[in-house]
Amino acid sequence: MSSPAYAAHLVDTPAPQPPPLPAALLNPWPVVVAGTVLWLIANVLAFTVPAFESWRPITVAGLGTGALGTTIVLLQVRAARRGSRGAQTGL
Repeated sequence: MSSPAYAAHLVDTPAPQPPPLPAALLNPWPVVVAGTVLWLIANVLAFTVPAFESWRPITVAGLGTGALGTTIVLLQVRAARRGSRGAQTGL
């Protein structure tokens, strides 16, 4: 069993805070641009190289999903800058 002094020590000690993330990890745009470029390259290959014809639905879906995700991020950034209550913070 633990002593009351030890338990009091646990209550009085604040939880350690994690260090802040580096700025490079907080910026989503390099990842968004790289993903878009890779999906565009795959899409071009799917529609120009006959051997990659089966890639077409997947690459179109990838571009569509990326466009939807980018739109959501842009809307969240806009709402955060506007000061909307429901917006994410730290964007």
